Amino acid sequence: MNRAVQLFTAIDVKVTRWMARYGVVILRVGLGVIFLWFGVLKFFPNLSPAEELATKTIQTLTFGIVQPDLSLPMLATLETLIGLGLITGKFMRITLLLLLFQMLGTVTPLVLFPSETFTQFPYAPTLEGQYIIKNVVLAAAGLVIGATVRGGAVVADPEIARLAKMRESAAD
Repeated sequence: MNRAVQLFTAIDVKVTRWMARYGVVILRVGLGVIFLWFGVLKFFPNLSPAEELATKTIQTLTFGIVQPDLSLPMLATLETLIGLGLITGKFMRITLLLLLFQMLGTVTPLVLFPSETFTQFPYAPTLEGQYIIKNVVLAAAGLVIGATVRGGAVVADPEIARLAKMRESAAD
């Protein structure tokens, strides 16, 4: 039995180290693919399910100054640039700033148009509301990626993580 536990522990350590080493890169590229894909869809009329709500939101936020014929290509460009930045890993600070800006705009329909984003406010979102709410995960992914922009990393070794937490606590 002890041999089985040792084997499991050895495999667990290897897998955990692999996840710590590659997880953020996979997260960054995966998030980039989502932004690129959704951004490119917006360049083609009627392909994005979020098109109408997105243009209505931008029009409302800009007090009618930015009309759908301009806002949709602008949003498509923004999302495409975010996707390309994430996939390539280039210009990460500006890419993550754009992502934050885009995410803030994305959640505003929940406040501006609750009748379109909820069947029963605040607990029963429509399909559009669900589409928006899932962006919490995308924003959280951006935060995790952002935590590594200055060279930080996910640490698989619990002892190293414990020491780092102790240093952070002492610094505060």
